[in-house]
Amino acid sequence: MCLSIYFVRHAQATGQERHAQLTKKGHEDARALANYFHNKNIKRIISSPYSRAVSTIKPTAETLSLPIKEDERLIERCLSPTPMEDWLTHLERGFKDYSYKLKGGESSLEAQSRILSVINGMTDHTVIVSHGNLLALCFQSIALIDGYEHWKQMKNPDVYHLYLSSSTIEKVDWNS
Repeated sequence: MCLSIYFVRHAQATGQERHAQLTKKGHEDARALANYFHNKNIKRIISSPYSRAVSTIKPTAETLSLPIKEDERLIERCLSPTPMEDWLTHLERGFKDYSYKLKGGESSLEAQSRILSVINGMTDHTVIVSHGNLLALCFQSIALIDGYEHWKQMKNPDVYHLYLSSSTIEKVDWNS
């Protein structure tokens, strides 16, 4: 069996803050994810420390009797430390120009480097739980897709399976 990584975009939450909790639907989806991962030979779970990410994978961790390793490198990309009305324009530009960076924010290249440093050297079948922007940047780097267009289509939660042997990423129908 080839080494693979499952990426999970966190379930639906009440907001974007670090401590935002899952909604009722988010909790239901988290329980459904545990059923999906039940027989996938998962050996390790790594999550953004944000509450919504940890809560998304907690039922899976309990079902598989695995600890959740929280990793700051999986936090959402900081586009800007201050709210902006035209944030979407800046986000799109960042997907096209990896070095584009707003004052106090993080470039796509910096964010991509963070998540790729988590993946490098993996030896176990792993679930990684993170955030849409960061995952789309990761997929753009590995599979050479249009990360911005991919990000716009992502749902909460979504599951993607990366086959490391071929750098193939496919969206998984986890809730059927």
